[in-house]
Order: sequence, then C-alpha cells, then structure tokens
Amino acid sequence: MAQITIYMNSSLEEKVKEVASSMNLSISKFIASILEERVSSEWSSEIQNLSGSWRTFPDLEEIRKSEVEDTKREEF
Repeated sequence: MAQITIYMNSSLEEKVKEVASSMNLSISKFIASILEERVSSEWSSEIQNLSGSWRTFPDLEEIRKSEVEDTKREEF
C-alpha cells in the first residue's frame, strides 16, 4: 500500500482528527475514504440494478392530463 505525505494547517488537522474519531476511523482511513469517494466514477451496484426497473418517464402532456384544479387557499 502506498504512503503519501499531506500538509495541512493545524485547524484543518484538528477538524480531521475530530471527524475521524467520531467515525471510529484512523485519520489515514478517513482521508482514504474521502479520496476514494471523490475519484470513484462508477455507479454503485444498487444504482446499476435500478436500470429498467421503471417504465419510461411520461411526457409533459401525459403528466398534465392528470392535473386537477388546485384547492382555494386562504390569503395571508
């Protein structure tokens, strides 16, 4: 596994330590998880499995057919 040195100001370091600690992660694992999330370009398998699970989205005319008149509202 590669090792990388990161330079940051002390206030950012404290925030990173706090968040990593609150997530029960080491600072290294916390930063690695953020980087993985940012550079990942693939959809998760849960999202990929949604493909084709619903019919084609209706066009605007079809949506407007089901509109009903709005209820009269009180004025402020």
